[in-house]
Amino acid sequence: MQNNLFKKILLNLEFIVIFLIFLFLNLMPIKFVTFLGSVIFRTLGPLTKTQKIVKKNLSKIFPEKNNMQIKKESVLGWSNTGKTFFELLILPKITRSKNKILIEGRKILDELINNKEKAIFIGIHQSNWEILVPAIDKIGVPLVGIYRHINNPYINKLILQIRKKSLYSDKSFYTPKGKKSAKDIIEGIINNNSIILLVDQRDSAGQIIDFFNFPAKTQTGFIKIAKKYNMKIIPVENIRNLNNTFTLKFHAPINTLENQLSENELMLEIHKKIESWIIKNPTNWFLQHNRFN
Repeated sequence: MQNNLFKKILLNLEFIVIFLIFLFLNLMPIKFVTFLGSVIFRTLGPLTKTQKIVKKNLSKIFPEKNNMQIKKESVLGWSNTGKTFFELLILPKITRSKNKILIEGRKILDELINNKEKAIFIGIHQSNWEILVPAIDKIGVPLVGIYRHINNPYINKLILQIRKKSLYSDKSFYTPKGKKSAKDIIEGIINNNSIILLVDQRDSAGQIIDFFNFPAKTQTGFIKIAKKYNMKIIPVENIRNLNNTFTLKFHAPINTLENQLSENELMLEIHKKIESWIIKNPTNWFLQHNRFN
């Protein structure tokens, strides 16, 4: 009983701290919020145990780099993560700002809308990945976005509200990762919603497919869904520019019905594409995830 009470008190205290930060950041200009997140994370991040994961990931991606180069890259990686986490708390301000999110490959989306098709968009935890759902929704493509549930239920509710407020239409929606998301994805597809997935993280139940020439457990279920419902797969590259604007690059769709590769072979090709994005902008990637474990 006492343990439950203590846990509830801690959860409430955590929420109060995050809520106060949320209120403060929403009074500040976007540039200040981004700067503050960068400074805090690049200062404290390298002092945490997670720094070992960051350095291990960078060493696997760039085996030719020395320790000093890896350390420098790791600090920049922490900077991007800090920017992203702080920007999440002001996500509606970012998605509604003019010229904050630039689009390349708009023709691909226009064809999707004009043909009344749905697709599976695939991206990675790159740049600020939270902008993907609202940015595509704003263009006119209704989406099902999947999010990872936060253990603190009060904070989870707050972050979900922020995400919902960043949307433009009432057709797009978020669903928590797990059994519910699997059901919501199918219902969304039936209702002509597209899906967006981040496919760079480890899936303990996934197939072992090389990633940067290392065997890595990888999700491939979305390829089965694409084939079953005749949906194209559209890769989306997400770039944080030097001035902290964002560029979303929509790459040529993959037609799964016309493609003769097996699911694992196609996922390997997708990995090669993802690798090229990471090599171009390694510190834009979420380096804190233990992808190669």
